Amino acid sequence: MSRTFLGLPPFGAASQTATTNTQLRHNLRHASHTIRDRRAEVVTERADWPQLRAAGAAIKDRTLRHLDHYLEQLERAVTAAGGTVHWARDADEANAIVTRLVHETGEDSVVKVKSMATQEIELNQALDQAGITAYETDLAELIVQLGDDLPSHLLVPAIHRNRSEIREIFASQMHRWGRGAPSDLTDDPHDLAEAARQHLRDRFLKAKVAVSGANFAVADTGTMVVLESEGNGRMCLTLPQTLISVVGIEKVVPSWQDLEVMLQLLPRSATGERMNPYTSTWTGVHAGDGPQEFHLVLLDNGRSSVLADEVGRQALRCIRCSACLNICPVYERTGGHAYGSVYPGPIGAILTPQLGLVDREVARELPYASTLCGACYEVCPVAIDIPEVLVHLRQRSANGSGHRLERASMAVANWMLADSTRFSWIQRAASAGRHLAPRHLPGSWGRAWTDTRNLPEIPAASFRSWWSSRTSSTSGTQRDDRHD
Repeated sequence: MSRTFLGLPPFGAASQTATTNTQLRHNLRHASHTIRDRRAEVVTERADWPQLRAAGAAIKDRTLRHLDHYLEQLERAVTAAGGTVHWARDADEANAIVTRLVHETGEDSVVKVKSMATQEIELNQALDQAGITAYETDLAELIVQLGDDLPSHLLVPAIHRNRSEIREIFASQMHRWGRGAPSDLTDDPHDLAEAARQHLRDRFLKAKVAVSGANFAVADTGTMVVLESEGNGRMCLTLPQTLISVVGIEKVVPSWQDLEVMLQLLPRSATGERMNPYTSTWTGVHAGDGPQEFHLVLLDNGRSSVLADEVGRQALRCIRCSACLNICPVYERTGGHAYGSVYPGPIGAILTPQLGLVDREVARELPYASTLCGACYEVCPVAIDIPEVLVHLRQRSANGSGHRLERASMAVANWMLADSTRFSWIQRAASAGRHLAPRHLPGSWGRAWTDTRNLPEIPAASFRSWWSSRTSSTSGTQRDDRHD
């Protein structure tokens, strides 16, 4: 089974290693520039793009403000359509629900549609421990799985691999998971795609259980929506007898009218297409048509905590288009693995720490994995102000950490500044002893700092004292003038 992100080093150390990998940087530069150029072309076709973007942000904000209402509406609609809704507070609970549901079917394998939510909770690993094999059917996810690798991009998980590397993975590993690659396989994209197609065809025809996520969930009808480009999702969503969808609670949209806006924003921002090739929608179950058993697992896993943060909650607007990754100069040079999370790039730098998906050391460094250039905000289709959230998280990180001496110094400063009389007394004392002030700070770090910098002179009187004496003098003159 594919490895997890657990145990990867913090961004600082990981990025130093990544930036020395010239092949990785070449792969990333080529792929990200290709996608961003296509996106820019189709976005400029829309004269109303700013208004469309603002509408998308407004829809997400309105939904998040009333999320409890829309989730309950979604549950009622799914249930009325013949589906079953399960609520999962965290990853362990979600994994337990899915594992139980698969065991109840008597099957020991599932086919999967590409899903960030299932990667977030590490569902494949949980199923493996329960004796259930999860087969990825998205081409990029298949490459990652066969290569015992980690995804490095929201949309193109194998973006860090080139054609030659993919050919070697298929040739050496594909037979271990099912039908093997042809002996004469080349690195031509058509040949690689055909090898994957033949490998997956048996899985689609034999699968009894499928697991998916959803790009959107329409509250008023209970409809799930998946967008994809290969057709594998359509096969997984229609052929098996049982369908289990793990969906983050933030994926809800109120109505089909709101969905219409999102379906214009997402393809253009994600792949540079006016419309994605496959948009699959399903509402509950229908006799003789598609899966006869549908389970919706609504996943919290930290989202409620993010919702409580007035600044950070805008990260929940994200529709997983990856436009921010493709434009980010940091991601282009480090790749996704350096972020140590299933959510890489700028959105990962704000979403991962808030969801608590990594340990504290990794989470503390992620908000600093940015130049704050603002390019991510400019391309975000739902106007998430990622730089604002990054600064917010940096402040929160600084408030909760720091050296003991630094924390003690801040405590003393707080004590001094909290009372005006106390502060004035300290200022007068500092002015009186200004000739005793050292010219160099102690310690090696202090000497290194002050050897090349002059400490500012302490004035004979503080500004407050000077202003007070000046004001008194002026007031006395005015009183004398009035008396005359």
